[in-house]
Amino acid sequence: MSRTQARLPEPERDAVLAKAVTRAADQLGLSKATLGRVLGLSQATVTRLYQGQYRLDPDGKPGELALLLLRLFRSLDSIVGSTEAARAWLASDNAGLNGVPRELILETRGLVHVTDYLDAHRARV
Repeated sequence: MSRTQARLPEPERDAVLAKAVTRAADQLGLSKATLGRVLGLSQATVTRLYQGQYRLDPDGKPGELALLLLRLFRSLDSIVGSTEAARAWLASDNAGLNGVPRELILETRGLVHVTDYLDAHRARV
């Protein structure tokens, strides 16, 4: 790179995480209210998140939950391959999980359990 070329600023991790988790939630068909429950954020904060006025620190609790939700999204996408199939899977009762994934992820332990379940199944593919 020559000295005359300007370097583009690298995106900040917290802004990238915020953008990624809102896009994943949209792809999964999660409402703002549901995303707020998953991340432990108020609806007002989730609205600011979507507007780019709130960022997620990857080392904070909501940031860690966002990273788990992204892992869930990536695993599910690699297994089912389409948005429609991912949404259907989330809304369907799952005998292996003993519940509906969309409901289970509303609690931290459920989010961890569903993510681990998908990671294990992704490893088999």
